[in-house]
Amino acid sequence: MLFPTKTASIVTALLAAGSAVSASSAVGKAKSTFSTSVLSSTASATSSAASEVVSLAQWATLGVTQYPNIFDPNAVDANEVCSGYSLTGLKTTKTGLYGRLKLLKACNVYGYDFDELSLIVDYQSAERLNVQIRPIDLTYVYVLPETLVSKPGIDTFTPFIDSDLVFAYTASPFSFTIVRKSTGEILFSTAGNPLVYENQFIQFNTSLPKGHFITGLGESIHGFQQEPGANKTLYANDVGDPIDANIYGVHPIYVDQRYDTNTTHGVYLRNSHAQEVLIRDESLTWRLLGGTLDLYFFSGTTVKDVITQYVSSIGLPNLIPYWSLGFHQCRWGYNSSNRLSEVIENFRKFNIPLETIWTDIDYMDSYKDFTTDPYRYPLEKFQAVLDDLHANHQHFVPIVDAAIYHPSPLNESDIYPVFDDGIAADVYLKNPDGSLYIGAVWPGYTVYPDWLASGAQDWWTKAMVDWHQKVPFDGIWLDMNEVSSFCVGSCGSQNYSQNPVHPPFDVGNPATTFPLGFNMTNSTDLQYYNSVWYTYTHTPEPSTTASTTTSSTTVSTNPMNTKAPGKGNINYPPYAINHQQGTHDLAIHAVSPNATHADGTPEYDVHNLWGYGITNATYNALLEVFPGKRPFIISRSTFPGSGRWTGHWGGDNSADWAYMYFSIPQALSFGLFGIPMFGVDVCGFNGNTDMELCNRWMQLGAFFPFYRNHNYLGAIDQEPYVWESVAEATRTVMAIRYEILPYYYTLMYEASKTGMPALRALSWEFPDDKSLASVETQFLIGEAILVTPVLEPHVNYVKGVFPGVPDEVWYDYYTHEPVSAGPGENITLSAPLGHINVHIRGGYIIPTQKPAYTTTESRKNDWGLTVALDKAGSARGTLYVDDGESVAVEDFLVVDFVATQGSLYTFPRGTYDVCQPLASVTVLGVDSKPRVVSLGESKISNFTYVNNTIFVSNLQALTSAGAWAAPLVISWV
Repeated sequence: MLFPTKTASIVTALLAAGSAVSASSAVGKAKSTFSTSVLSSTASATSSAASEVVSLAQWATLGVTQYPNIFDPNAVDANEVCSGYSLTGLKTTKTGLYGRLKLLKACNVYGYDFDELSLIVDYQSAERLNVQIRPIDLTYVYVLPETLVSKPGIDTFTPFIDSDLVFAYTASPFSFTIVRKSTGEILFSTAGNPLVYENQFIQFNTSLPKGHFITGLGESIHGFQQEPGANKTLYANDVGDPIDANIYGVHPIYVDQRYDTNTTHGVYLRNSHAQEVLIRDESLTWRLLGGTLDLYFFSGTTVKDVITQYVSSIGLPNLIPYWSLGFHQCRWGYNSSNRLSEVIENFRKFNIPLETIWTDIDYMDSYKDFTTDPYRYPLEKFQAVLDDLHANHQHFVPIVDAAIYHPSPLNESDIYPVFDDGIAADVYLKNPDGSLYIGAVWPGYTVYPDWLASGAQDWWTKAMVDWHQKVPFDGIWLDMNEVSSFCVGSCGSQNYSQNPVHPPFDVGNPATTFPLGFNMTNSTDLQYYNSVWYTYTHTPEPSTTASTTTSSTTVSTNPMNTKAPGKGNINYPPYAINHQQGTHDLAIHAVSPNATHADGTPEYDVHNLWGYGITNATYNALLEVFPGKRPFIISRSTFPGSGRWTGHWGGDNSADWAYMYFSIPQALSFGLFGIPMFGVDVCGFNGNTDMELCNRWMQLGAFFPFYRNHNYLGAIDQEPYVWESVAEATRTVMAIRYEILPYYYTLMYEASKTGMPALRALSWEFPDDKSLASVETQFLIGEAILVTPVLEPHVNYVKGVFPGVPDEVWYDYYTHEPVSAGPGENITLSAPLGHINVHIRGGYIIPTQKPAYTTTESRKNDWGLTVALDKAGSARGTLYVDDGESVAVEDFLVVDFVATQGSLYTFPRGTYDVCQPLASVTVLGVDSKPRVVSLGESKISNFTYVNNTIFVSNLQALTSAGAWAAPLVISWV
């Protein structure tokens, strides 16, 4: 979570543990070499009264003002002043080519040139080509280890001959082109642009066809297409979801879908440094602040091909536990175990399915990881709540933040064993001089786990195992792991004896923003909230004492981005990226670039991997907590390959219609990135939602893989039972979600085997139709279900297209009636409040189960099949079933369904026992009422025929051995 712009008091929550703020003087001689002007003072706190507050000094949060290069009209264009390299000594290898690149002329535009580079070209498979360029002398160059981030390997095939990708080149000045052999199409070309390779700046360009359609390059809140004019910053950032800026994760992969040739290819840059990508009408420019060029080209030729090729190469996503597909409820502000219990009871009282309850940092003792607040969440009472929860087949997921509290040495009662264990194991980030790097987050001055340290995994595993023995959680929510710090540099090196200190801002005030149109639909509520805000803003603040920490000098706002040899100017690289934080300083809301890892690597080289590291460590820890069971993790910061261990939520969005809209391209992008378990905070996190927005969003969110309602401390309550209309809309849509869970789980299984995500863009499934390229207001679940949500206020309709008509047929999910639409026609669909349009694609069979309150109960219910016939009277489908929790699945069942010429056939295979019977079959698109419906040799009299749909029910007696115990044939003639 992130603090909002406007804030209020945090005093009582941070003092909940009852520990006093002790008098202190400067402790510890270590001081970071980062921004010494900020850290040069001696700090002291003069009060030990519990009613007084010591806060982190505001000056400690200020960075050095940077002027992003892309906004500087006087910035030097490297393409104009640099000459590039020449290729010499090219040789053929077993898998491709090797050569050397020699600098033609010194440039030194944003760093110091490397005089000589190596070129390695590997034909890795029939559809993947790797181009690596790196300095010959790697003394000061960070090469991303394969042991840290997996590197696609070379398949066993005959190179050159079998590949559809061809590497072509010009020797001097060096450029290269990737050509599709089968068509002669140029996929990527640096021709006409010099390669720039300096110690802190790398630039290369490729031409693009005019009218290109590029997707990928995240993470940001942006439309699905990366249109000409887009500037993408790839730098992990703790920030509250600004539009068109860098946020939590980094995914340097783009997909180029070309409608003139009906082909698609992908380009992935395996590099962990800060990056920018500039997309223009006929070019794409990539700029890096270090490392090596490790480029992978995927031939496609469809988007689905590229996704499966890319995700398979970075690591297929883990198969989620079945229960995680249920509904999750959370908020920052469940301030006691009593409140948590009340919320759980309210969901059952209002008959709204609740699978998992989550807690934000409220449950912690003074915001320290692996602790519980002794007053608000007394352990025995908290355990009783969780025992009741588990007895009802429900689950619990707590937040775990990235930083570890540093106890004050001047307070004997300030004891934190997790910190001490980490010191003993030597697992924390250091300053360049070897002292602890001490930043600040929610609990005060904090240290940061170093995931490159040899003892980090064992320490983290022990912390998780020990904590689970006290608090029986079922999964983990990783937050603040970009990694975040509220101050610039090692601000606690001389000041940590002040702990616990408070953030340099306040949180928890009543949120004053509402969605567009709130004043029209909620005028009575608005009057009430305005009166609350007036009282709040006219009430004097509690008496507080600010820290006497001051700065002896004013923080510099002069440019410090100078060139330096060797590793370079780590904290202020000569090229300033457009980092979305106040002054654009790389250290604002982050650990500083010169913080040092156990192997000597500066954070500068691996900042984008911190969230990746904690996610990997948490996954392995949970394997010890739950032996043999699949870990469930949702992480805020991600990187290519993170999907092997985690899902992702969209971060600190806002209760606003625009953010509901952007949630769709977000979800599609993360499917492309190999993280299919994605959702956003439905109804919005920051600000206040309202009845209409929450009604629409609860229904939209029900069709995302990860489905969670979550909001901010100080906002109004937004559990779906708060408004009756939202409760009713939620019950309606949850009945659909839980009914199709077998279909959804099958899709998530497919994602774990192929990389193809459950949520899909229309343009992926219909790649030849250019009119669908930019559609981001609709999406598909698999190939079979089309969702068309309302994304604006005060309307009772929505417009949508139906791809593939007239060849395809689409059926209304509720009425089973076929849609009448022409090719590319934007149809107006009725969408009163509480109704979301869902359509089933002809030619597909959807396995279902009768919905219940929890996924555990749903899995015990009877089966059903929805058969949507295409225009030829045929359909197909697949079901995957296992125990829903095992890491190593030994018993599973796969059932293939085929409908043709008036008969439905089931073909089960596998050893997993499914004892529930088949209860019903619904067949859509039957031209005339059948005379006879039969299951095997048994005629079935209990069927109806309405709207060209056959409803067959009460099949339990005929399938009492289990729906999929043996092949079935159901016929209608």
